[in-house]
Amino acid sequence: MAERYAFKGTTTIGVVCKDGVVLASDTRVTMGTLVVHKRGKKVYKIDDHLAMTISGSVADAQRAVEILKINARLFRLEHKRPMPVVSAGRLIANLLFSSRLAPLLTQILIGGIDDSGPHVFSLDPFGSLTEEKCVATGSGSPVAYGVLEDRYREDMPIEEALPIVVQSINSAMKRDTASGDSFDVAVIDENGYRELSEEEKRSILENFQN
Repeated sequence: MAERYAFKGTTTIGVVCKDGVVLASDTRVTMGTLVVHKRGKKVYKIDDHLAMTISGSVADAQRAVEILKINARLFRLEHKRPMPVVSAGRLIANLLFSSRLAPLLTQILIGGIDDSGPHVFSLDPFGSLTEEKCVATGSGSPVAYGVLEDRYREDMPIEEALPIVVQSINSAMKRDTASGDSFDVAVIDENGYRELSEEEKRSILENFQN
């Protein structure tokens, strides 16, 4: 049954570093063989310490994003502290599992940093929740894994992991027709959430190519 919901587009990546988390995705949105958008948003800030990537059906994925955003804000208001990353993962897992008879066609990565350190969780459309150190999803993931499994090491600082993530997403974009156009990279560390600027991404790519 899982093959029925296999995703034919997108590459998303999440890695855990010694000092935080890096999330990345391409920006091409496809419908079959048609490219319907070249700058689709697939990395979303949920809170200052928390973010997620999406792939699959845009409507289903955006529903999950909005539900997590609202609940993260309510958690902070009620408990006077940020939502733990595992709690965010469990909330979305419950949402996906409760819809399993008519699945939300989305595969999600949730990453962030809390009192217990940096974490990345991977979720499939049926609500399976697994914690990962290094993970890629989507049709370009086999290519991305080729780079990640060769170069990624646990306990790397973000500074060392960023070129690896950029190389992974760039390689997937070159070899997977459903991934491409451009890419977004987000970093979450003790200073909060930020996305790399176009200049930063260009500089990393140029250094890699040189």
